[in-house]
Amino acid sequence: MTIGFIGLGHMGGPMAANLVKAGHAVNGFDLSQPLLDEASSKGVTACDSLAEAVAGVDTVITMLPAGKHVLSVWQELLVMVPSGTLLIDCSTIDIDSARMAHDLAAGKGCPSLDAPVSGGTGGAAAGTLTFMIGGEQAVFSKSQPVFEAMGKRIIHCGDATAGQAAKICNNMILGISMIAVGEAFVLGEKLGLSHQALYDVASVSSGQCWSLTTYCPVPGPVPTSPANNDYKPGFAGALMLKDLKLSQEAAQSAGAITPLGAKAAELYTLFNELGNADKDFSGIIDMLRQKSGGTA
Repeated sequence: MTIGFIGLGHMGGPMAANLVKAGHAVNGFDLSQPLLDEASSKGVTACDSLAEAVAGVDTVITMLPAGKHVLSVWQELLVMVPSGTLLIDCSTIDIDSARMAHDLAAGKGCPSLDAPVSGGTGGAAAGTLTFMIGGEQAVFSKSQPVFEAMGKRIIHCGDATAGQAAKICNNMILGISMIAVGEAFVLGEKLGLSHQALYDVASVSSGQCWSLTTYCPVPGPVPTSPANNDYKPGFAGALMLKDLKLSQEAAQSAGAITPLGAKAAELYTLFNELGNADKDFSGIIDMLRQKSGGTA
C-alpha cells in the first residue's frame, strides 16, 4: 500500500517508520525539516509539500496537534486526492472537529476513520499502540493491515467519532487515576510507609490500576516508569491537560456530570502553569507533595 503520512512528530514519526518496516511505501510531510530528515532516515520518503505527499496514495494518515489543524489539512488534501482515497486521522481532537472531518471526507466520496491512539511514544516506537477507531465497519475491516503495522490492539468502537469518544473517556480515567495514585503515595510518605510497601499492597489489592502498576509515579517499584528518568515523557503534562479539556468540552456538550474529571483538569492546569508542561504527567506527584509541605 502507498500511504501519505502527515505529521511526523514524537508519535507520527515512529508510526510512519513502522509502516515502512511492514512493507508499505510511505510519503511523509511535516512543517519541521528536522522531523522530515529523521523520518527519511527510517525509510520514509520525505516530501516538500502536502500535495507531493498525497499524490498517488491509497491512504492518507494525519497525526496533528488539534482539530483546527486536522480540518485545515483535510480541506486542502481533499482537493488533491481522488474519491475513494482512505483518510485516517490518528490525532486526539474534539468530537465536533472529528465529525466535521468525516463530513468533509464524505462530501468527496472518501471513506474515513477517526483512530486516536494510546500507548505514548514508547508504544509508537515499539509498534504496540492501541487504536480506538470510529467509522463504518466495512471501512474499518479493510484498513486492518495499516493499523496492525503500527499497533497491537485495534478496537472498532462504533460509527464516526466513536474512536475520539473512547479516547477522551479513557484519558479522563487516566488523569483522575494518576492523581489518586500520587495522593496515595504522598499520604504514605507522611505516614512513614515505604514506596515499595505501598506498591506491593496496592498492586495486588483493590487499588490496582494502570497508573500504579505500569506507570508508578515514584522511582523504584516499576523500573520502566518515567519516575525513574526524572519524569521525562512518556506522555507530557501538556498533552494530558489537552485531553482533560477535551473531556470537559464533551461533557458540557453532552450534558454529563464529571466532577472528578473537572477537578483533574483544574489540577493539571496548575501543573502546567508551574512549568511542567514538558514533564511527564505522572510528575504531578511532585506538585501534590509540595502542596503537602514536604519532599520524599
